[in-house]
Amino acid sequence: MRTLLRELAGTLQDVVGLDEASGYISVVGSAVGKKLDQTYRTALKVDHLSRQQVGEVLVDLKQRIQGDFRIVEEQEDRLVLASRTCPFGEYVRGRPSLCMMTSNVFGYIAAENLGYARVQIDEAIARGDGGCRVTVFLTPAERPDGAREYFRQDELLRS
Repeated sequence: MRTLLRELAGTLQDVVGLDEASGYISVVGSAVGKKLDQTYRTALKVDHLSRQQVGEVLVDLKQRIQGDFRIVEEQEDRLVLASRTCPFGEYVRGRPSLCMMTSNVFGYIAAENLGYARVQIDEAIARGDGGCRVTVFLTPAERPDGAREYFRQDELLRS
């Protein structure tokens, strides 16, 4: 499965470019995020996850797929997670579009439960870094820094 995903991501990156490949993968990531969010809420018997639960869920779901993510910083306005391994293993190297899975799953779950998220991939094994470091900002910035923003779906419907 990892080989399949690596080849798919690589083909997309080669054919349509990194930005477009990331866009395609982000659609899949959002769908996965939606399913995972509902699964965790059902298991925990809650309508919405708290900030602490969001952090725990993000760590748990990555550990279940063989990523060793852990929270390295937790503040009112952000969660910072880090990992020395990627769930995609060595297959992720040279395939930064696969990071959109992490961005969208983290962003979707945080935004759906807390109202807003902005996900920044600070370091990525896919880009050649020694590990991954992901910041999930929980409050909007006056000037978003290029990180991907996520909003609670019902908020978008009311706009």
